[in-house]
Amino acid sequence: MTNKLMIFERKIMRKICGPTRTDDGYWRIKTNQEINDILKGQNIIGFIKKQILNLLGHVQRMAEDNNVQKIKRWKLVSKRPIGRPKIRWEDDILEDIKSINISNWKKLAQNRVSWKKVVDQARTLYRLLCLRRRRRRRRRRRRRRRR
Repeated sequence: MTNKLMIFERKIMRKICGPTRTDDGYWRIKTNQEINDILKGQNIIGFIKKQILNLLGHVQRMAEDNNVQKIKRWKLVSKRPIGRPKIRWEDDILEDIKSINISNWKKLAQNRVSWKKVVDQARTLYRLLCLRRRRRRRRRRRRRRRR
C-alpha cells in the first residue's frame, strides 16, 4: 500500500512541477530523483504516520469512560472468518512504535511534549529508512551497470 501511495504522490508532483527542458531544447518529465530533491526527503507516508501517531496519543490521553476508549478496547465476540486475520489499526501502529524502540508508549502518550518528540522521531526514522532504501537501490543499479 505504501508503494502505491508513493507512486501516486510522484505522479501528482510531476503534474504540479511540469516538464523540464533539456540542453537540446527537448522537454522531458522529471525523474524520481528530481522529485525527491524537490520534496527534500518529505513524503506522504511520513506525514500519514505522523498523523496516525498524533491520533493515537490523543486517544490514549482520553478518559477511560470515553466512548472512543471503549471502542478501542472492544473485542468482537463472534466466530472468526477463515483465513489470515486482518491487520488491526492498533497492531499496525504498535509495529511502528516497536521500530522506534519505545517500550512504555502508553506512559509517554500521557505527556503531550514527550509524545510529540516520539512522533517527530518516528517521522525522522521513516525518512531515514526511505533514504537507506534509495541508497541501496542506487548501489544495486551501479553494480548491474558495472557487470
